[in-house]
Amino acid sequence: MFHLTPRRMQWAWVAMWLGTVLAPAQDHGIRDPSAVSVIGSEAVVVNQRWQFHTGDDAVWADPAFDDSGWAELDADRPWGPQGFAAYHGFAWYRKRIELGAAPHDGTPYALLLPEIRQAYEVYWNGTLVGRCGSLPPDPVWYHDQAPHVFLLQHANSGVVAIRVWNAPPLSDEDAGQRGGFAAPPLVGTLRAVSNARDALNYEWLRRSELHLAKSLLYALVALLSLMAWVRNREQWVLFWMAGFTLPTVLTLPLLNLRLGIPYTVAMAAAQPIECLRDISLWFLLLWLMNLHGEAKLVHVTRSLAALALTINALDGVLVALAWRPEVLRAAQAGDALITVVNTLTQLFPIVLIAAAIVRHRRMDGPSLLVAVAALLVEMMTVVRDAAAQGQRFTHWTFRELIDGPFLTLGGSPVSPMSLVHALLFLCIVYAVFASFLEHRRHEVMVDHELRNAHELQRVLVPDTPLDTPGLRMTSAYRPAQEVGGDFFQVIATQDLDESITVVIGDVSGHGLAAAMSVSFLVGAIRAVDYPACGPAELLSRVNQCISGRLHGGFATCLALRVTRDGSCTASSAGHPGPYLDDRELEVPGALPLGILADAEYQEIHFELRPGQVCTLYTDGLLEARNRTGELYGFERLEKLFAGRPTATQAADAAAQFGQNDDITVVMIAKSCADEPLRATPAQELERTEEPALFG
Repeated sequence: MFHLTPRRMQWAWVAMWLGTVLAPAQDHGIRDPSAVSVIGSEAVVVNQRWQFHTGDDAVWADPAFDDSGWAELDADRPWGPQGFAAYHGFAWYRKRIELGAAPHDGTPYALLLPEIRQAYEVYWNGTLVGRCGSLPPDPVWYHDQAPHVFLLQHANSGVVAIRVWNAPPLSDEDAGQRGGFAAPPLVGTLRAVSNARDALNYEWLRRSELHLAKSLLYALVALLSLMAWVRNREQWVLFWMAGFTLPTVLTLPLLNLRLGIPYTVAMAAAQPIECLRDISLWFLLLWLMNLHGEAKLVHVTRSLAALALTINALDGVLVALAWRPEVLRAAQAGDALITVVNTLTQLFPIVLIAAAIVRHRRMDGPSLLVAVAALLVEMMTVVRDAAAQGQRFTHWTFRELIDGPFLTLGGSPVSPMSLVHALLFLCIVYAVFASFLEHRRHEVMVDHELRNAHELQRVLVPDTPLDTPGLRMTSAYRPAQEVGGDFFQVIATQDLDESITVVIGDVSGHGLAAAMSVSFLVGAIRAVDYPACGPAELLSRVNQCISGRLHGGFATCLALRVTRDGSCTASSAGHPGPYLDDRELEVPGALPLGILADAEYQEIHFELRPGQVCTLYTDGLLEARNRTGELYGFERLEKLFAGRPTATQAADAAAQFGQNDDITVVMIAKSCADEPLRATPAQELERTEEPALFG
């Protein structure tokens, strides 16, 4: 029984639309009752009673060959539904054509073949007049063929013979219904046939409008996502959004633009490219459902992604080799196995959604929409792919129901699978946009926090000049991009020795939390009764005050007391020792502040003579690292101090080498005369010329 399929309806519409240029075949006394007569300038649809035979013989191109014993098939549908299901290999069509006298303008007659599956050759009265693709032993055929026109010259009557080769299908590629004509040929003048070809191409373009528009939209989304990700590499959801949309764009020229790319090449490339969409969906679900912190689940996803990409690339190779008879069965078996594994991987989004539910991950509205849409898409994909396996034997039609036209929009057919994919795309775009906005709000909040931390840290840097005869002090502070925990304080005492106490240190951590710890530590330092205690006692009291209050953090610290006559006393709590000119002074090791409440600290004593410089610094100076990962180190530090730099020059040298942390440098010099000590604020040192230590 003849069934009016959607594709046949399309061709019927085209035939009606071309009513002005197409005319039914007429019999004008032709001796062969099955022959078609073409008279005048109109084109004729050559549909019924084509002689058909499987196999291959060059004699069948001869117009004198007796084909009366051949089967008769119609040309409006493949040979599969007409009694030759699941046949692949060579087959021939023959049809006798009676052409009228050539038009007065000399336009020749021509044959239009709208679509024949895979590769074929066209003969007119035994002469090869054209081909589409190449036949074995080196076959070339195409995924989607444009209509082809072939001239019929040098005779007013004769036989059109079409030699067709149908490649063997893989396990899920064909239900056994393909092969040969997919639409009836037309015969007429070259002008009429060309007009008909143009109409067919226009109709193909109308049917492709929706897919082309979708591909353009996907390309725009992919471009914007990649650009946004390049600006912020932490936003991996944007990267995977690009990965989800790019395959549609990349497969467009391979499968949908009729660019003449061989089927084997197009499918071998399209298989792994299409796989990238599934992989990107997995990682999108990981991020949108807050599962990217689950190490085991991420590892499983990566492993499964590598497996899926590998088997799809292998499947592409099998597609390229399956036509060879010597490997056909092995290729079909391998393709069936790969398809089973690939179908199982399609269930992985369901696993991710279940994992999010089991782990009680909070999913907002956009993420929930993505989860539901992904679940729907993957379930339909699994049903479609499972039904497609061995459909030549099961005759299941689920694939046609899922991939077949469901409705038409502007002449473009829309399938149920296309609808759910569009739903998934819209949900993902919405969820990614919502995630981007949330991330942006978080960035603004963090940026505001960092600005506050910088301001707090700058407030804690001394900015009031101190006057002490015989001493001179300069300082430099170079904050890193991320707020650290460097600090220093200068306290002058009005006792008999007119001493100053310099405390320099580094609190663990970064950001506003570190800045708050610094403020707490500075408050503890300033609360100490300085005339009554030395550096070791100072560190001990501060340690007792802050122990257990830094939320698991700690602080390294160095306290130095310098009198007017140059007598120095220093004590360290895990902080690098001071330098006297270019020589590092050894200080007894001790625990940093905040670790052990009853920690004890020891002191060292030394003299600061006229012309000498005592340098205190934080580890940001010592641990500066260049692009190759090399540390600044003690050797460079000794050479730096040997050159008698200012505090600003020392800080700049390390910063230019490669700054990774805050850098603080404090230098104290013993003047030759009783000049007052001048503490230069770090804020001023960053934008003004620092006075030299030695005049």
